[in-house]
Amino acid sequence: MGSMWDKPISAGPLTREVGIDMFLQAADMTDSTTCKLRPRADSVRTARNVTRSTLRDWGLPELSDDAALVVSELVTNAVRYALCPTIRHDDHAITLLLLRLAPHVLLAVSDPSDQAPSPAEPDYVSEHGRGLYIVETYSQAWGWDPLDEGGKAVWALFRTGD
Repeated sequence: MGSMWDKPISAGPLTREVGIDMFLQAADMTDSTTCKLRPRADSVRTARNVTRSTLRDWGLPELSDDAALVVSELVTNAVRYALCPTIRHDDHAITLLLLRLAPHVLLAVSDPSDQAPSPAEPDYVSEHGRGLYIVETYSQAWGWDPLDEGGKAVWALFRTGD
């Protein structure tokens, strides 16, 4: 793998040039998990469970709490976007993808919306608006990419102890 994997990646959004395509090309697909999700609130719990069990199977239980929190935020946003009445989707409009790219784990959640994620200044009193702040705080880096078939993938990168 390229020298990028040897250097720490600064927190915050990576540039669009780095994007998810680079991670997908670098991945050994045997170290990946994909889960199709419905645009329903209970998909958040399913995504957390899949994330925790995958990380446990990969011998990375120490990432479980932070990764489950981040995946909850990403899937919550994806469900909100997938329920938008102007967006046509199938019953499994959301996909969770976990890739192990030692020394990193990438979590990506795709949804049918083309709307770019927009971090807002967190309002600690409001029930909404903290999602991307949480993603940025608990992951090493995050970003998003438009998908060729429409929609987008929002991803977060975690460094493992490898």
